[in-house]
Amino acid sequence: MVSRAYTVAFHGVDARLVEVQCAVSAGLPSFSIVGLPDKAVSEARDRVRAALSSMTIALPSKRIIINLSPADLPKEGSHFDLPIALSLLAAIDVLPRDVVQTFVGLGELSLDGTLTPVLGALPAAMTAAEHHKGLLCPAACGAEAAWVGNTQVIAAGCLRDVVHHCSGQTPLAAATPGEAPSCASQKDLQEVKGQERGKRALEIAAAGRHHLMFVGTPGSGKSMLAARLPTILPPLSPREALSTSMIHSLAGLIDEGGISRHRPFREPHHTASMVAIIGGGRHAKPGEVSLAHNGVLFMDELPEFPRAVLETLRQPLESGEVTVARANAHVKYPCKFMLVGAANPCKCGHLNDPARSCSKAPKCGEDYMGRISGPLIDRFDMRVDIPPVAYTDLDLHDGGETSATVAARVALAVEMQACRFQAFPEVTQNADADGTLLEEIATPDSEGRALLLHAAARFHLSARGYHRVLRVARTIADLDNSDGIRKPHVAEALSFRLPHGIVG
Repeated sequence: MVSRAYTVAFHGVDARLVEVQCAVSAGLPSFSIVGLPDKAVSEARDRVRAALSSMTIALPSKRIIINLSPADLPKEGSHFDLPIALSLLAAIDVLPRDVVQTFVGLGELSLDGTLTPVLGALPAAMTAAEHHKGLLCPAACGAEAAWVGNTQVIAAGCLRDVVHHCSGQTPLAAATPGEAPSCASQKDLQEVKGQERGKRALEIAAAGRHHLMFVGTPGSGKSMLAARLPTILPPLSPREALSTSMIHSLAGLIDEGGISRHRPFREPHHTASMVAIIGGGRHAKPGEVSLAHNGVLFMDELPEFPRAVLETLRQPLESGEVTVARANAHVKYPCKFMLVGAANPCKCGHLNDPARSCSKAPKCGEDYMGRISGPLIDRFDMRVDIPPVAYTDLDLHDGGETSATVAARVALAVEMQACRFQAFPEVTQNADADGTLLEEIATPDSEGRALLLHAAARFHLSARGYHRVLRVARTIADLDNSDGIRKPHVAEALSFRLPHGIVG
């Protein structure tokens, strides 16, 4: 008679239910695992055998076959240890078969039977809830998995505890969600002296989730401004926190089971490879664009990134998802993020300073910024020149508004957008609006429309650029608590789009 246990196989952020079947029959003693296992899964038989031996449970001298169904789905990872052990214990009548089938198992076994934490507890708990099953997992994963809420999560320290729980000898209490880690930032927007235009651009970008690019001389404060963007962003909604945490769970970035409401802020170095940015590798893991889902991807020294890496950003910026296609995997990850870039105007960084620019100006600037393709540049909603900070500004004791003050205005604008897009679940902020929806919410008044048409014709704005100006104008109007878009809103949006902020 075949016994059954259940676990999951990961395919991107999705966890697919896998049935672990065990048959013990007469024949030469053997222990085999079939069903397209990888090396880590195949080695589970030795870990399971050693863990059972540590509990003085001897395997019968018979033919043992473990089948992982569906057999054509690749099985990867060491988390198959626990469900294989459960299925085997049920097959030799150590555990009740009906009880084992009520759980999804997840966990790696040490040789002494200790359960070692594994990746992906959160998406595994989601799948268990969908199939009306509980989740058995290592103790270190319980606080993370318990955030799902609508399924029972049993977190055990070792295989012996699992056996005692399933047999009814010593039931374990259900795990509780871990405390979200406190990420109180020591940075504040008030620390940035001067650069009022850069601060205003940050506020607009945060309110509407607009892509932003800073261009300025070295030491002008581009990176300092970007680093303070998280301090004015609204917290993640429960739905956003769950979708972001599922990706972080697969990447092993959730600490102590806590799901944070703070938006992710990723800042890869310019030497990062295409796989590191987009995702991929042997197991098609998520890249930086997906780890920044619902948050910020800050790319400092943008022209220094390899051209091929930058070009791969174009499609994810438009669609909000990335498909990692490999010979052995075809995985889709969400990646709705805000891209913030920073760049010097040229190689030496002093193109606009007559006293310090090199003899190759302005061609050096054209060559340097030319490393960023026109289609990618066109996808930035706002481009801001960051001039050098005046020495008199550095001496000021008051740097202006605090992050808390700006964050309050951003929160009000985001709340307006949430009310506006209630009937459109796929649209959360102005940056997501498109087509007829954009026309409905972002039609300027007659003066604003005339200004926009004049600027579009004079500066040859693309259709994408035209619509991005409308989105930014809508966000500026939201920050102004205005239902309609007026000429000043359009003018300010254009000032962040046109060369050197020219409007007129």
